[in-house]
Amino acid sequence: MIGIVGGVGPLAGVDIVKKIIEETIASRDQDHLPVLLSSQPHRIADRTAYLLGNTVTNPGFALADIALELGHAGATIVAIPCNTAHSPRIFDLVKEELLLKNASLRLMNMLDETTLFIKEHFANSTVAVLSTTGTRNTALYKTSLEKQGLTCIEPNDLWQEKVQQAIYDESYGIKAFSSPVTRRAHDELVAAIQELKSQGAQVIILGCTELPLALREKSYDGLPVIDPNRILARALIKEFDPTKLLPFE
Repeated sequence: MIGIVGGVGPLAGVDIVKKIIEETIASRDQDHLPVLLSSQPHRIADRTAYLLGNTVTNPGFALADIALELGHAGATIVAIPCNTAHSPRIFDLVKEELLLKNASLRLMNMLDETTLFIKEHFANSTVAVLSTTGTRNTALYKTSLEKQGLTCIEPNDLWQEKVQQAIYDESYGIKAFSSPVTRRAHDELVAAIQELKSQGAQVIILGCTELPLALREKSYDGLPVIDPNRILARALIKEFDPTKLLPFE
């Protein structure tokens, strides 16, 4: 069974389950893969707040505990649909906790899967990343992409604050208004893409799993958009049963 550690944020967990279904070869209900989603946001400290030093609680402990619960419920492969949670300070702790508990779980890495996908399909492109400030400040994607010989650019401080507020602002941000997303959040994210294009971006990574809720098109301003949640969904299918994975289009 595939296990999803949800709640980070809540709709991101639902979103990856939807994308697992969309990327599976199936003609009837019974052809789909077994998926167990555990969405317990009340247990998990905010990842960006932790990385920015605004809370001392490492969310990795709760993420690991929920992953273990999924394992006990029958999951053999687990993923966390949250880019910021893949910061080494959080993700390495999850791996350590699973190792300490002798968990026989395969923990997928969204960051690695996305980087390898881009290297395969956009090898000579300049890649821009939209993300939370926690992800940007820890250079998660920048480090991963540059290790693969890819050029990465990120918003400057002014534009990063706009992206962060489009995600977090309690009056219009995606975390507060996710279904539907507000026009202001959508428009500021599109403006950030246009700004990154002016700096030479050729590909955009939606490096926060809330962003696909606002940016649903496959391209913006002529730039292809990479959704790590969909890439992770495809990686989970391939790991669980490669015969069930739809061809990439």
